[in-house]
Amino acid sequence: MKARYIAVEGVIGAGKTTLAKLLHRRFGGQLVLEQHEENPFLPDFYREPKRFAFQTQIFFLLSRWQQQQELHQIDLFQGRLISDYLFAKDQIFATMNLQERELELYEKLLVAVEKTVVKPDLVIYLQSSVERLLYNIRLRARSYEKEITEEYIVGLAEAYNQFFFHYKESPLIVVNASKMDFVNDVAEQEKLIKFIQEEHTGTSFYHVEETA
Repeated sequence: MKARYIAVEGVIGAGKTTLAKLLHRRFGGQLVLEQHEENPFLPDFYREPKRFAFQTQIFFLLSRWQQQQELHQIDLFQGRLISDYLFAKDQIFATMNLQERELELYEKLLVAVEKTVVKPDLVIYLQSSVERLLYNIRLRARSYEKEITEEYIVGLAEAYNQFFFHYKESPLIVVNASKMDFVNDVAEQEKLIKFIQEEHTGTSFYHVEETA
């Protein structure tokens, strides 16, 4: 596989961290995971979104940026890097959650930091139904996600689809994960990994029905 830096993305509950860990076990290299638990504002945000949106967003932006700076020290010619998030997706949450003046301030800060961010060689977007996302969120039962509403997930799923419909920064694989079990179904797991290993340009689509 030619891609040295792979970023896995998806709405909350899509399985991006699970897939990133699976790919890391298969291909080795360095694994970079988003640290949601380190954001002290996140539980407050899910309880009172309007009040805590700005603090939550700025913490995530700076935390992700700091993590990205550490990637410059990794020799991607000698190893592989797999991450469970795409830095550019930060804008999805900002646009969705921030008020007009907050968004203006956020965008000024974003312009200052995004110039130093390394772009992935390949992005994998796990697209899933709202029903499956909510099921996965309830199943993993993270305490800070108890306040997430169906309305929020619906809006987030729409925003993600819109973002990746226009995404052109790196080769993109859109995976229809609504009815897929790449964790427990070994055959499905192998099919997905084989597809990811292929050389991709532009946008490619992976559907269970098409590869069965």
